[in-house]
Amino acid sequence: TDKKFQTELEQVGFKFNPYDPCVSNRDRKGSQHMIMFHVDDLKSSHINPKVNDEFDTWLQKNYGTHRKVVIHHGKVHQYLGMEIDYEYRGKVNIGMIKYVQGMLEDFPIQFRSTKSVITSASDGMFNRGQGGKLHRERAEQFHMMVAKALFLCKRARPDIQPTIAVLCMRVKEPNEADWGKLVSLMKYLNGTKKLRLRLSADNLRCIKWCMDASSAVNPDYKSHTDVTMSFGDGEGAVQSISRKQKLNTKSSTEAELI
Repeated sequence: TDKKFQTELEQVGFKFNPYDPCVSNRDRKGSQHMIMFHVDDLKSSHINPKVNDEFDTWLQKNYGTHRKVVIHHGKVHQYLGMEIDYEYRGKVNIGMIKYVQGMLEDFPIQFRSTKSVITSASDGMFNRGQGGKLHRERAEQFHMMVAKALFLCKRARPDIQPTIAVLCMRVKEPNEADWGKLVSLMKYLNGTKKLRLRLSADNLRCIKWCMDASSAVNPDYKSHTDVTMSFGDGEGAVQSISRKQKLNTKSSTEAELI
């Protein structure tokens, strides 16, 4: 099915991105017409709304014979758990408020609406911590919540990414200290559930990377790298990374070079 879809898009002038096969572009009426898709969800964007209408007609003709293709127009869209809001010109706000609320409802500890902490990172976040291993049921809950938070942080909440990077390393054998870190994270989400990621591009020809490393902070004395990428002086991180380094280093200078 994917090959058929790709072939039919190429027949009407689309060229697929060699780095991301789920993104395709063509020139239409002097401007870029871009589509991106994930499984059966597809997003089409063009400066001229009529181009999107024409693409809607094409989709209905080619794929609407069994069931009508559902189309949603406007400046606010629901996509892969995200609410993507283009209301402000030149900016996009990405929120996952309902997703966070669902996480809080699924968590075995229920918090009052006013219960929160100022940061997702608890004291001693990188430490292995004390306490026995979690029994099977709580360990599964721990694993499930960390997986949900990982999905969240890669889309709309990069502010929790360093904490998730640490918790992901603990899902195989979580202990009571790790559970405490998860509780702290959930308290933070409880107080910031309406927080959105705002992105804008000041200069598409200027890609800025900001990066730093914390030396030997992990239990095996490996350092930790954090990176953000933006377009010019635009708002928000278009891409962010937080991960443990694969090599042991002798100094903070060497960790930063890596």
